[in-house]
Order: sequence, then C-alpha cells, then structure tokens
Amino acid sequence: MMTMDAGRWLTAVRQHRPLVHNMTNLVVTNVVANALLALGASPVMAYAHEEVQDMARIAGALALNMGTLTPDLVTGMILAGKAAEEAHVPVVFDPVGVGATPYRVQAAEAVVANLRLTVLKGNAGEIGGMAGAGGTVSGVDAVGVGAGLADAMALYARKHQTVMVATGEQDFVTDGKNLWVLSNGHPLLARITGSGCMLTGVIGAFLAVADKESGAPTFAEASAAAITCFNIAGEKAAEGAQGPGTFAARFFDALSLLEPDEVNRMARIERRQA
Repeated sequence: MMTMDAGRWLTAVRQHRPLVHNMTNLVVTNVVANALLALGASPVMAYAHEEVQDMARIAGALALNMGTLTPDLVTGMILAGKAAEEAHVPVVFDPVGVGATPYRVQAAEAVVANLRLTVLKGNAGEIGGMAGAGGTVSGVDAVGVGAGLADAMALYARKHQTVMVATGEQDFVTDGKNLWVLSNGHPLLARITGSGCMLTGVIGAFLAVADKESGAPTFAEASAAAITCFNIAGEKAAEGAQGPGTFAARFFDALSLLEPDEVNRMARIERRQA
C-alpha cells in the first residue's frame, strides 16, 4: 500500500535538524518542544511581537496554532507569517477549535485572509467546517464530520493553492490534485494532551527540509510523511503501554528511536487522484 518513501523525509529531518518556530497552544508548549527534539529537529517558541518576524525569517518553518487564543496571538501570528512568506519559509496553520465560538472563526479567517499558508491542518471537524463540507467541534475536539470531506478539501486546496490536512481515524492530505489517505496511528494518541499540536510542529519540521521553491505536491508529500512517522511512533509507543500516562512517555522514546526502514515497512499510505 505504501506509495512513497516516507523514511527519506525522516532521514532529512535528522540530517538537517531544522529550526521550527512554534507559536503554539500554551497548554502544550513543553510537549511540542519535546516531540521536535525527540524527532531530531530544533524547536523555538517565540511570541513577542518585537521578535516574531526576525525569528520566522531565520527558521526552517513556522508552525502556527491557535489553541490558547488571544488577540495578541492573532496579531503575532500574522506578523510572523508575513515575514516567513517574504523569506520563503513554509507556514503550517492549525485552526484549533475553529467553529466552537464565533471568535475562533473570526481569528482563523483573519489568519487565512492575511497569509499564504503552505499547509492548513486540523482535525476532521475543523477542516470540514473551513472547507465547507460541514463539521462540528466540542471545545477543541472533533465530534462530527461532514460528508464529502475529501472532495471539499481538494476544492479548497486548489482555490487557495495550499495543502489541506484533516486528521481522524484516517488522515487525509491533499494538494488539490492528489489525495493521500493515511491509515497508521493508535487510539491512545487521542487520549494524551497535545497530540494534534505536536503533529503540527512535526509537520513543520518536515516542510522545513523540502526545497524552498517546492510546490504544493512536494509539501503535501512532506506532510503525509510527517503524519505517517508520527502515527507509527504512536503504534510503537502503544506496545506495552498500560494507559495514557505510560504511553506519553513511551511516545517520545518511539519518535527518537524510529528508523526510516521501519517507517517504510509499517507505512499504510494510499495515494489517489483527488
């Protein structure tokens, strides 16, 4: 089923140790940093308006996450995102909880309107809502997914010239022309704080090792490889885990110990025409 060399992306991350500038959910700053370090990347968390532009310019990628949302954060994300675009630094945006409140919808729309995003990534409820397929969230968790999600994502990706990622029991990645259906993962990933936020940072690390002039197909492949590596680490961590607590500790070890050949052997990736 594997139709791409996901392991080579992991090798590239470890060889280049890209700097990922995270403006992420304050609840999970520590675990996002730990996940990137375990994987082999270099995290930095910078939020002050006085430095976000400078940090974004020198980073390999910018990962934006509106989990703990404030007006200050939205302004900072837009400042950083514009600087990243000028420097040809890829940007991944996670509109956490969009649809839960009117303000989250407003904030997500402001980011999308002001920035040219490399990847727009969320759970199926969030992405379904943004792509017009329907979808509901409770707080920051998806509780409903609209019909025709993959088609709506592809249409959105073509219109906005971006990559769309929707996570769930199966994960979807599309550049508007191709659709990657990813089937790795484990239910315990949904039972620890910050798994989605960690994944946003990890996608940033994989985007960072793509050629800066790459188009959406390459960034989509990088995203699919990032998700696959992350989810396979989840499968490995679940082996022998007694519950969410032991799983969380084992997950960082699994990210660190993950081997490219192992990724390619375990990967369940299907590529279709969107």
